[in-house]
Amino acid sequence: MKYQQRGGSAPETVSRPETQRTGRRRWQLLQLIAAALAGAVVGAVGMYYVGTIDGALPALDNLLGTQGATRDRAASETRPDKAGREEGAVSGCEEKKRVQLTENQIKQLGIEVAVAQSGRLLRSRTLPGTVVLNTDRLVHIVPRIPGVVREVRKHLGDTVRAGDMLAVIDSRELADAKAAYLAASARLTVAEETLAREKDLWEKKISAAQDYLTAKQALAEARIALRAAQHKLAALGVSEASLHQLASQAASSLTRYEIVAPSAGTVIEKRLTVGEWLKEDTEAFLVADLSTVWVHLQVMPSDLLLIRPGQRVTITAGSSLPEAIGTISYIGPLVAEETRTVVTRVVLPNPDGRWRPGLFVTATVAVGDMAVPLLVPKTALQTLDGQPSVFVQTAEGFEPRPVTLGQSNESHVEITAGLQPGEPYAMTQTFLLKAELGKPKDTDD
Repeated sequence: MKYQQRGGSAPETVSRPETQRTGRRRWQLLQLIAAALAGAVVGAVGMYYVGTIDGALPALDNLLGTQGATRDRAASETRPDKAGREEGAVSGCEEKKRVQLTENQIKQLGIEVAVAQSGRLLRSRTLPGTVVLNTDRLVHIVPRIPGVVREVRKHLGDTVRAGDMLAVIDSRELADAKAAYLAASARLTVAEETLAREKDLWEKKISAAQDYLTAKQALAEARIALRAAQHKLAALGVSEASLHQLASQAASSLTRYEIVAPSAGTVIEKRLTVGEWLKEDTEAFLVADLSTVWVHLQVMPSDLLLIRPGQRVTITAGSSLPEAIGTISYIGPLVAEETRTVVTRVVLPNPDGRWRPGLFVTATVAVGDMAVPLLVPKTALQTLDGQPSVFVQTAEGFEPRPVTLGQSNESHVEITAGLQPGEPYAMTQTFLLKAELGKPKDTDD
């Protein structure tokens, strides 16, 4: 349907659908404008309550009266308090740069304070080693004659002195040797009497000179036979005093053979039992003098130029045993094929027997020393922020000071920068100072 506009020169016709579309556009435009105004109002209100609290509080005071004023004062008091705590935290961090302790606290914590000074840095080599028997004082005891074991007097671990009886055996061979000695002694007596008689007869021209010479020769042979029998018994371990008593002993004692200790020591091995047949080359006992032991060190060929006989060596075997001091007595001439090391011997005193053979030890050999301008023990060092540091004692407390390290050994280190001679520093228990430094500062909520 079309409508004709009245008035005007030219008639204009407008369709209804177009008019409706135009109205909808205007309505959408109005909605957009309204939404924009609403957003602006919400933003203003948000800024009013959130962004500009100082401007909003007076309005709230007008609405809420004294309650608003109280809230304003609370807000104004809260902000400076937060700022104050923040400033306090900063100052606390600065205070934590040092640890303040009283003299009594320092003493209770066991902190030793030393003065930085020069010293001599001992250079050393650390070598592995093993405690072994001193073979120069090791005795292998054999019976020297076969027989049956009758008694065993000493056992493993027993301490013996020189001349102590270890065991007793019955030996037929010993009986034969003693019988030969007694026979030789008797023949010597007869030969001496015969010679004396023949000499008297020869001097009286009663017998011929040949008889006298024959008797003289028989005496010489008897003496030789007796001397041979004595040496044989001595080789079997029969003493000279026992030989003099041999003629008066009972026949049953001829087979008795006593095994005695030739020197003092400790029985570390026993290889015989009662009733056992013992050969003459059987090692019946092993007696060792443990008052000294050897320590065999394994020295690399590259360190041989630094090691020499007579050097002092510190031997350690963990915390269970105290340190011991020995000296190098021998350096092997050969390099072992299995370990490619040279055996070096250290003589170690062992009066109380604490260093037992077979024990693994660590040896520190001093190979020289050098003077350094500033030397501190390693117990004084702590790592802070990835840097080695020393706690220097000042009037305000112990202050960590980064330092630069130089040469060192197992116990001390040279300081090349960061610490001045004459400055006091904490030498021990520095880990307690580090732990105290790392504690957070207490703050009020």
